[in-house]
Amino acid sequence: MKSFSFPVFKTKVDGVPQKFMLEDPVERRKYFDLKAGVDIEKLREYLQKGNTFVGFLLGPKNSGKGTYTKLFMEAVGGEHIAHISVGDIVRSAHKDLGDAKSRKNMTEFLRRRYRGFISIEKSLDVLEGRDTKTLLPTEIILALVEREIGKLGRKAIFIDGFPRNLDQVSYSLYFRALMGYRDDPDFFVFIDVPEAVIDERMKYRVVCPQCQTPRNTKLLRTKDVEYDVKTKRFYLLCDNPACSGFGKSRMSAKEGDDLGIGAIRERIEVDQKVMATLLELQGAPKIYLRNSVPVDMAKEYIDDYEITPAYRYELEDDKVKIVEEPWTVKDEEGKVSYSLLPAAVALSLIKQTAQVLGL
Repeated sequence: MKSFSFPVFKTKVDGVPQKFMLEDPVERRKYFDLKAGVDIEKLREYLQKGNTFVGFLLGPKNSGKGTYTKLFMEAVGGEHIAHISVGDIVRSAHKDLGDAKSRKNMTEFLRRRYRGFISIEKSLDVLEGRDTKTLLPTEIILALVEREIGKLGRKAIFIDGFPRNLDQVSYSLYFRALMGYRDDPDFFVFIDVPEAVIDERMKYRVVCPQCQTPRNTKLLRTKDVEYDVKTKRFYLLCDNPACSGFGKSRMSAKEGDDLGIGAIRERIEVDQKVMATLLELQGAPKIYLRNSVPVDMAKEYIDDYEITPAYRYELEDDKVKIVEEPWTVKDEEGKVSYSLLPAAVALSLIKQTAQVLGL
């Protein structure tokens, strides 16, 4: 059981009876504009003036970090914001080492920027998997992140996957200085999600093969669903307006997700220790995102359409019929709770980000 619990964020706007289909990008836009329009405009103005920030996303694996930030970017605009996954950066660097030109460019960059206690050559051996006894140094990871930021240009960034363990906590405190964001604000985004929610998210998660946008066949469907007669399976179609496969690309599952939370139990425990440590941090602003709302508090704090429904699909007259059913889980305190749809959690992220930036 976790030793921390976050306050419930009120997303309900009194006197507004309008309902929104939050799986529809057009409806989501209206939803964000209605409930956070003022904050969105302030954030856009802030970013258009060349200001940036560094937001550290802290939460258990599969807690929704990528989804929430993609929705944040969808609402505010992605031209001045980037989402950086440290895991993706390391995997991309591993792939680059297989190309002679890319390897040379990376080695030259590391010679200029890397400072550490093992050689670059040994670090590259670790990265390639030839040295399985040595851990990849945090200093190399930081250099690779800096290299990625250099490619992006000057943007506000949400960083996912750092710090990954307790040994990296001290590095995260000075990350903005190390990366050249000396005068821009940084803050920590803590995400609290019941383990039951993570388990279901993993088992039914799918991603777009083109843009990697994540969705969930049971808990976060897209607007359009199709049925493949050959495989006898239902598929979600990507609903990211910025994707080249918008409305066409079939979203597919990641290998191993069918095992659920049991496959990542050790990782979950490490993530919780990192969160518990940084919750005690003084001096840095904190944002608290909570995925669940106790059923007995829901009427006061949220609208019904913000609650995560459970979906199943049936084929009726060669057309896909979507059946929506209520879905509740027990949180770590044993309270029967509703899980919020990602758009509602992203709304909280938008409003709290504007607040910590003093807008």
